[in-house]
Amino acid sequence: MINIRPVSDLRNKFPEIEETVNQSNSPVFLTKNGHGAMVLMSIEHYSLLTDSIERELDYADKIAEENDTRYSHDEVFNRVRGRIHE
Repeated sequence: MINIRPVSDLRNKFPEIEETVNQSNSPVFLTKNGHGAMVLMSIEHYSLLTDSIERELDYADKIAEENDTRYSHDEVFNRVRGRIHE
């Protein structure tokens, strides 16, 4: 279930929000003046979202160190577009 709360709850009910985030391991969406303001999540949940990206970026850095080939912005995006439209 999506948990949406006003941003004022962060100040007024922090222990309750902290418990919700850590026990359910699902994000809490905070609103300000009726509009989305931020999302709070546990470090474990954040890691699930970012670890694979970090690994891929580390791999790309390693390949870049081992290879002198560089591509321009246009070359990269043309290759990406070509793969998308295959």
